[in-house]
Parts: sequence; structure tokens; C-alpha cells
Amino acid sequence: MTPKTVRKTAFRKSIPIMCSYLFVAMAYGMMMQEAGFAWYDSLLASLTIYTGAFQFVLIRFLSSGASVLTIAVTALLMNSRQAFYSLSFVDEFKKMGRKMPYMIHTMTDETYAVKTVR
Repeated sequence: MTPKTVRKTAFRKSIPIMCSYLFVAMAYGMMMQEAGFAWYDSLLASLTIYTGAFQFVLIRFLSSGASVLTIAVTALLMNSRQAFYSLSFVDEFKKMGRKMPYMIHTMTDETYAVKTVR
């Protein structure tokens, strides 16, 4: 496959994921606003939190006054699942050399789904 064909295929496969991100982002923003947070709090959380599901959990934690330790441990556990997704692609990632750690880190729910469904 040519690089142009690969990009077109990747873009076509990513359209449903992009659409789902749009609606999840709108729902998250509405929930943050309803919980009393400003729009820039939502933006900051979206830019700094890797796991989208944790953003929704964080709303409840911040609203209820959860401890920093509780928030940190929950974030660590929720983010660790991506490492387990990567286990099924270790052989493929090893062939990428220095890119391997990056590939493991960026294996999200959505990229795993696209990669495993052919």
C-alpha cells in the first residue's frame, strides 16, 4: 500500500471515533457545567487527563471532596488498562524499535478497537 492509501484508510476508519469523541466531549462539558465548574476547568481537564472515562469520575470526586490520594490511585488504575491492551501487540511494536514505548503508551480503547477489527 502506498502512504497515501494508508492515510486514506486510516482517516476513513477514524471517522466514527472522531464523531464519538465530539458527543462525549459535549456531554462532559455539560456535566462539568451542571456540577458548577467553569468552561476553562473542563478545557484544562480535557487537555491534561489521558483517560476520558476518568474525566467523568473526576467530576464526582471533585464535587464530593475526595482526597488527592483517592484521585491519584483511581487515575493510575484507570490509565493502566492501556498497557494491557498493548500486550497483544508487543511483537509488532518491537519491530518499530525506539517507537515501541510510544506505541504502548498511545494504545487507547479506540486504537485497540480499530487495530483488532479488520
